[in-house]
Amino acid sequence: MGKGPDSPSDNHALAQAVHDLGAALWLGGAVMGVAGVNKAGRRLPQGIDRIRVADSAWSRFGPVEWAGIAAMLGAGLRLTQVGKGRMALQQGFATAGMLKAGVGVLGAAATAYSTYTGKKVAKLAEEAHARGVTVDVEDATVPSATTPPEIARWQKRERVAQYVVPVLAGGNIALGSYLVQSYRAGATAKGVAHRLLPGR
Repeated sequence: MGKGPDSPSDNHALAQAVHDLGAALWLGGAVMGVAGVNKAGRRLPQGIDRIRVADSAWSRFGPVEWAGIAAMLGAGLRLTQVGKGRMALQQGFATAGMLKAGVGVLGAAATAYSTYTGKKVAKLAEEAHARGVTVDVEDATVPSATTPPEIARWQKRERVAQYVVPVLAGGNIALGSYLVQSYRAGATAKGVAHRLLPGR
């Protein structure tokens, strides 16, 4: 007996595992960065060093973070292929799938912008330091009362982006959980019934 498009298979299980591990890496790294990396240099005496420490840590983690995002998006495409029949028959499945894909893409874009703003802060701080300007900051993303205005503006943008990323990454995981639950027999039967008998 051949396998249907939604039959359990090794490829499906592998894609789900790769997707979930990639998403977990992305979310965990984003939260760790906001909660730990940005604040790691607070005890350093100079503001420029606080920015340097965070920039170095984010630069080292960046390739790993993007590997997680790529794994999640790539495996997500495979899961979409596996679930094409279900998307056509089960009400709500396609909508949730498209929403999840949109959240994932937005999250990747927010991650890219967060990386850009972090590099911008580091560049501006190094330029100011080279001119002999004191770069005083609370931490990598929080300015002090005497932080140069342009650096403070980019720190604010970086801070907002870094909070948006884990929200979107978490939303992606939550939507993924909803889709996995939709594979249960009861949810499948209910979704198909609503699709075929919309008045009931």
